[in-house]
Amino acid sequence: MSEAGATFATTAEPRLRILIPLIVGCAFFMEGLDSTMIAVSIPAMARSLGENPLRLNLVITTYLLSLAVFIPVSGWIADRYGTQRVFCAAVLIFAGGSALCGLADSLPMLIAMRVVQGFGGAMMTPVGRLILLRSFPRASLVSAMNWMTIPAMIGPTVGPIVGGFLTSYASWRWIFYLNIPIGVIGGILALLLFENFRAPAPTRFDIVGFVIAGVGLFLFEFGIENLGRPIIPSVIGYVMFPLALLLWFVYRRHARHTPSPVLDLSLLRIKTFNIGTINGGFCRMGLDATPFLLPLLFQVGFGLTPMQAGTLTFSSTLGAMLVRGFSKTLLRVAGFRKTLVSGAIAAAGVSASFACLGSDTPHWIIFTVVLVSGCIRSMQYLALNTISYADVPSALLSRSTSVGGVVQQLARGFGVAIGAALLAIVAGSERVTTGDFRVAFLLIALIPLLSAWGFRGLTEEDGSEVSGHHAAEPAPVKAGKPG
Repeated sequence: MSEAGATFATTAEPRLRILIPLIVGCAFFMEGLDSTMIAVSIPAMARSLGENPLRLNLVITTYLLSLAVFIPVSGWIADRYGTQRVFCAAVLIFAGGSALCGLADSLPMLIAMRVVQGFGGAMMTPVGRLILLRSFPRASLVSAMNWMTIPAMIGPTVGPIVGGFLTSYASWRWIFYLNIPIGVIGGILALLLFENFRAPAPTRFDIVGFVIAGVGLFLFEFGIENLGRPIIPSVIGYVMFPLALLLWFVYRRHARHTPSPVLDLSLLRIKTFNIGTINGGFCRMGLDATPFLLPLLFQVGFGLTPMQAGTLTFSSTLGAMLVRGFSKTLLRVAGFRKTLVSGAIAAAGVSASFACLGSDTPHWIIFTVVLVSGCIRSMQYLALNTISYADVPSALLSRSTSVGGVVQQLARGFGVAIGAALLAIVAGSERVTTGDFRVAFLLIALIPLLSAWGFRGLTEEDGSEVSGHHAAEPAPVKAGKPG
C-alpha cells in the first residue's frame, strides 16, 4: 500500500513516536488491569454487597458482553466524530464507569455501571489501535506497536498483585477508583497530542446490521462465558452457539447487500488481514489461555500465596520488555511468515513445558520459563497486530479495527473458557491437582501448534512494507560453456 504524499506528525516530532503508543497502551493497560483485579476481589465484593460469590460472575460477564456488542460500532463512531474525540471520550467514560462501580451499593447498580465501562472499553481499544495505524507510516508501525505492547502486557500481569493488595489492605472499591487518575491523565494527554482523524464523508450507520451482529455476538460471547463461569444451565448455554451462528449467517447475507455494513466482512479478502485476524485469533486462544491457568497452577496446584504467584507471573512482563529490544530486527531479518510460524511452534512448546513444572521446581526455573513465555507471547502479539493491517487501505482502517477487535475479543473469551473447561473436564468431580493442570497445558499447547499451519499461507514478501524484510533473490544461473 502506497503512502506517497501522506504526512505524519510522528515523522516531524520524534517524541510523539513514543508518547502516542504509550498513551494508547495505557488504555489497554487500564482494561487489562481492571479485568484481572476484579477476578481476585470477587469474594470481598460478594461479602460487601451481601451476595453469593457465584452471582458476582455477572460483574465480569456483563463487561465482556458489553464489549462484544459495542466494538462493531467503534469504527463508524471514529469516522463520524474523529479518533481523538472518541478516544478521549472513551477513556473518560471508562474511568467514569469505574468510579460509579466503586460507589455501587448493590449488585444491579454494579452490573449497570459495568455496562457503561464496557461501552467505554469497546471504543477505547479499537480506536486506540486505529490512532496508531493513522499516526505512523507503515515502515514505523512495528516500533509503535512495540511501545504499545509494554503497558498492554503489564496491566494483566500486575492486576492480581494490585487487586489482592488493595482488597486486603484498603477496599475492593479501590480497584475501580485506581482507573480514575489513569483515565483522566490519558484523556488530557490524548487531547493535547493526538490528531483528530475522521472520514471526509462518513457513511450512514448500518442500524439493522448492528442489531443482527450485536445480538449474534452477545449470544456467542455469553455462550463462551457460560462454559467457564456457568450462569445458566449448560444445556441452554449450548443453544446459544447455533443461534449465534444462525444470526451470523443472516448478517453475512445482509452485509453483501449493504454499501457500508457495520462489520465489513469483505476485508477478509485481503490475505494478510484474513490470516492475521482469523488464523491469528485461533492462535490467540492458546496464548490467552496460559495467563489464565498459570496463577491457578501456582496457587491451587503448588500452594503458593497470591503474592508469590503474582511475582512469578510478572516475569512474563519482563520478557515482553526484553523482546522490545530486538523485535524490529527479528521481523526485518525473518519476515512475518517465519516469525509467526516459528512463534506459534515456540508458544506450543513453552505451554507444554509448564506441564513439566512441579511444586518442588526451584522458583528461578519457573521464573525463567514464564519469562520466556512472555517473550514469545509478546513477539507473537506484535507480529499479529502488525501483519493484520499491513495491506489494509487507509480508507478502510476504521472498519478493519472493528472487525479485528471483535475477533480478538472472542478469541480472548474462548481462550479463557477453553482453559477453564479443559481443567474442569480433566479434574471431573475431584479436587483439582497438579496432574490435572499438566494435562490441560498439554492440550492447550495444541492450539497454537495447529495455527502454525495457517501462517504458512503467508509468503516471504507479505507485510514487507511494515517489516522491512525482503526475500533473498535467487542467485543467477551461470551460462554453460559453449560446446
